[in-house]
Amino acid sequence: MTSPIDDLHTVRDFLRYVSSRFSASDLYFGHGTDNVWDEAVQLVMRSLHLPLENNTLFLDARLIREERELIISRMRRRIEERVPLAYLLGEAWFMGMPFNVDERVLVPRSPIGELIERGLQPWLGELPVTRILDLCTGSGCIGIGAATIFEEAEVDLSDISSDALEVARSNIELHELTDRVRTVQSDVFDGIEERYDVILSNPPYVDAEDMAGMPEEYRHEPELGLAAGNDGLEIAHRIIAGAADHLNPGGLLIVEVGNSWVALEQTYPDLPMTWLDFENGGDGVFLVTAEDLRQWQGKS
Repeated sequence: MTSPIDDLHTVRDFLRYVSSRFSASDLYFGHGTDNVWDEAVQLVMRSLHLPLENNTLFLDARLIREERELIISRMRRRIEERVPLAYLLGEAWFMGMPFNVDERVLVPRSPIGELIERGLQPWLGELPVTRILDLCTGSGCIGIGAATIFEEAEVDLSDISSDALEVARSNIELHELTDRVRTVQSDVFDGIEERYDVILSNPPYVDAEDMAGMPEEYRHEPELGLAAGNDGLEIAHRIIAGAADHLNPGGLLIVEVGNSWVALEQTYPDLPMTWLDFENGGDGVFLVTAEDLRQWQGKS
């Protein structure tokens, strides 16, 4: 492949070129963007540390050779290796905030963020939130996002992976939340002793069939954060079994199970789960109250 570096000069040139190359490639968009143009804009602008919005001022700015080489290198890796763009940039956006990411954690993309931005209403009601657990936290994006909405709450970010917790700690520092947010290494609830007003979780939930057919981009993500057995519910079963012991009265459990939601609903026909709707897309997220969990366990 001949280098286009000497023929491309401005931000506008690179936006056009990267878009054309992406359009001609067999890429899958599922890690923050869903189309060629948005992916190209994010690659070019964030490689140059420019804003993703209100950036027309820079379109005709000329790039130095080092900048051009960086963009071409990242573009080629995106196409030839199918590396998710967030890993190439070392950055992903969630709830309008940047997060450090690499191949030790999943790329943030949970619809739970939309729920957090609404203050967990109307389901939370008047319950004061002083303690939150982000279970299977990965990069920490869900728990850190919750900490920015519930400004008086202490938040625990829990994961079995020490590598993931390193990334989460970097994001706690990035958002200057070390006074209220901490990491806890735990296999689901095994290392958790406290009780919480809200437990949020985006655990592994991909079943064996979906794992086998995933686009190449997902192969760069840690399997530990994706795979959850034949039905995708290995971790969800453990969360449901243990959550009541870690919720305060009036507390909420909110869990994302994605495409495994049908299997989960069939497995727990008597558990009163509320399946949540999202304006910006996404499904397979359920909510259940501490009281309903305890009452259901009493019947089981």
